Amino acid sequence: MSLKAGIVGLPNVGKSTLFNAITNSHVVAENYPFATINPNSGIVPVRDPRFDRLVELFHPRSEVRATFEFIDIAGLVKGASKGEGLGNKFLGNIRNVDAIVHVVRCFENPDVIHVEGSVDPLRDIETIDFELVMADLETLNSHMEKTKKKAILQKNKDAIFELQTIEKIIPELEKGSCVRDIELTQEEKDVLKPLNLLSIKPVIYVGNVSEDSYSDPLGDSNFKKVNEFALSHNAIAIPISAKIEEDLAPLSEKERNEYLSMLGASLSGLDKLAKATYDLLGLKTFFTCGEDEVRAWTFKAGYKAPQCAGIIHTDFERGFIKAEVYSFEDIDEYHTEQALKEAGKIQTVGKDYLVKDGDIMFIKFNVTK
Repeated sequence: MSLKAGIVGLPNVGKSTLFNAITNSHVVAENYPFATINPNSGIVPVRDPRFDRLVELFHPRSEVRATFEFIDIAGLVKGASKGEGLGNKFLGNIRNVDAIVHVVRCFENPDVIHVEGSVDPLRDIETIDFELVMADLETLNSHMEKTKKKAILQKNKDAIFELQTIEKIIPELEKGSCVRDIELTQEEKDVLKPLNLLSIKPVIYVGNVSEDSYSDPLGDSNFKKVNEFALSHNAIAIPISAKIEEDLAPLSEKERNEYLSMLGASLSGLDKLAKATYDLLGLKTFFTCGEDEVRAWTFKAGYKAPQCAGIIHTDFERGFIKAEVYSFEDIDEYHTEQALKEAGKIQTVGKDYLVKDGDIMFIKFNVTK
């Protein structure tokens, strides 16, 4: 399952520094607008202590973690929806992501230029949201004319419902609301999917705080504003010091844990970001385990056993017969599959089984040519 999160924000808020930390790579992170012109992408392994425990238990020849793709997208400025700066590139690239990681500058540093001349996180959030909303308004107004003709001339029920949905949303966008903040039914959300609207995408706000504020981010007045804004919009705010995360990236696991301990933290900001992104998209993890390989697989909450089998290989879903399943908690306690069998902890499930987060699965299938 290919999943993408786009890192967005105004120029010089720390996007590229954060991206360097995420991928432990070295993209340009200069002190001037538009240092990132083409989107840089990186496949990031997701840290999961359950995976580490399974490796410890099975001693596999191969280890494959779940992954997430993060994309560093060019900084946006006012007027992007009208093509200002690199607006068209920004808006085009953001359409291709599943979630938005909105980096907001919370640190004060006179040596790092702010495109607006001062640090004001709420203004910066409004700037980007406004550009996304304006782009969506243009999309909806354009699409509405086509839909209206179909609804009126052909009396098409689907077109009529689509038109009603668009007419419901446009006045709210004109007031400055993002689509994600408008109360919509699942049917209305479904009808909007083909339009690939920007402001409907789920968002996580990342407050880039100073190194001094890392241990007590809520004591930082700028991050406190971001957190309150996120809470009022049913969103998540995560404090990160992009500089500290970049310093952590090249360290060994032991050195990293020691550094975090020294900072009074057990998880890095990036660990929290990966977990929050998973939760935001309703993602879960199941595992396949054995002497050959321990692998983590990402699936959407609500998937049944055949759908999860299809993530491994399409033939597995097409020819699904049954699956043997046990929980991470049970293997953690009993240590071996033989012990699980003796304790009756391995269950055989069919096509209607709803896969749970942390399930270990062995798929049985048959495909006839």
